[in-house]
Amino acid sequence: MSHVVFRGAERVGEGPALEVALVAQRLAAEASGDPVLIFDAEGRQVDFDLSGAPSDLAARFAPAIPPEAAPRGRGRPKLGVVPREVTLLPRHWDWLASQPGGASVALRKLVEAARREAEGPDRIRRSREAAYRFANVMAGDRPGYEAATRALFSGDAAAFAARIAAWPADIAAQARIFAAEAFSGDDARP
Repeated sequence: MSHVVFRGAERVGEGPALEVALVAQRLAAEASGDPVLIFDAEGRQVDFDLSGAPSDLAARFAPAIPPEAAPRGRGRPKLGVVPREVTLLPRHWDWLASQPGGASVALRKLVEAARREAEGPDRIRRSREAAYRFANVMAGDRPGYEAATRALFSGDAAAFAARIAAWPADIAAQARIFAAEAFSGDDARP
């Protein structure tokens, strides 16, 4: 799911930005009185420019086509390395300089190791934040919202499910989708 669109409490579409924009444009034209809201994959509410004809939307939301790859010349291939400034203590620079491959190689290895180690906790954090952002917009004034939020961030899946059970079906289902990985860590309780 890249985007999801709601009309009031009803989930009416999901998919790539263009598909969701077309659904939202059609619904906005109906003027039913219920708000039409679009959320991205991180649970953030996003505003799309829905003006113009469907062909205008297609042009606006067309996926960017990468420029053709230039023929490879001599030398090292482009790896997408971005130079930036790093500030370290002298003892850190000394240690990095003594590593095989030099400071850059050692820093890349350290960053990759830290990324692998933090993968699980980062995934859980992102899931919790997405569910929170979505629930804040769609259920912030509904009964059980505060308790559901506490359960979400404490890792209590059963309490979260119990608190969102009274919410409209599509809102609760979408909150569960965003929170799908929020309860899979060591601190999660059944």
